[in-house]
Amino acid sequence: MKRSLTSALAGALVTVAVPALAAEVVLKDPKGDDKGPGTYTYPTDAVYTKGSFDLTEAKLEEDGDSIKVTVELNAKIEDPWDSKAWGGNGFSTQMVFIFIDTDHKAGSGHEDGLAGLNIKFAPESAWDKALIISAQGNARVQSEVNAKAAAVKADIVLPSAVKAQGKKLVARFPKSKVGALAAGFGYQVVVQSNEGFPDKTDLLTRKVNEYGGQHRFGGGNDYDCDPHAIDILAGKAKGEATEAKAQFDMLGTFTCDAKGGGKRAVLQMVYPE
Repeated sequence: MKRSLTSALAGALVTVAVPALAAEVVLKDPKGDDKGPGTYTYPTDAVYTKGSFDLTEAKLEEDGDSIKVTVELNAKIEDPWDSKAWGGNGFSTQMVFIFIDTDHKAGSGHEDGLAGLNIKFAPESAWDKALIISAQGNARVQSEVNAKAAAVKADIVLPSAVKAQGKKLVARFPKSKVGALAAGFGYQVVVQSNEGFPDKTDLLTRKVNEYGGQHRFGGGNDYDCDPHAIDILAGKAKGEATEAKAQFDMLGTFTCDAKGGGKRAVLQMVYPE
């Protein structure tokens, strides 16, 4: 009896699936695809420097009790509006959202993107955690989350520290809120622009209009059903040139009508090999 019980327990232990840890995840994106679905143009004001919304790499790594996220863009990150004077983080125009899918299962997680992004996620790519890197301080961001994303705020994580370093934004998020990184997770990184005076339905994000202006992206649709995403990950996130077209195709899946209706662009996560 003792031998049989031991054998049974051993067999049970063998069948328990334990997710492999992924202490570091590196996701690359080709340069020059900071055009949303392929048509977007930057605002005309000089503060929106060429390449400043062009994602080239995102790295997530476990570092003690933090998840360290480093987002690299294709231009030096500047602070023309002196963000620290209004409680900001040392940069002015960028805003980045990192969405994480922890189980790759339809029916689990959130399919709708956050307010103002005008995106959805495919059912099997629904997000479980959203990390926000904003030029605004946490008090302002949390206030906006409470007002415009209350239904999902338990799954939104704000950083414990943020800094701009050359072309990189470096943020630390509490691991206790994000969870440990594991093999099989999916990721999507959405680059947007910080908007200090957002529309009542937008989470500090800048709109994309049909015609650009001093502080508006152009090449979109004035009926507010186009994706407000300037650059995202696509394909296998290897930084290959073909991933630019994959991005344009993915963000181009939206439809609009004269009443502001239509379908949101549907995004897929990237699941690193």
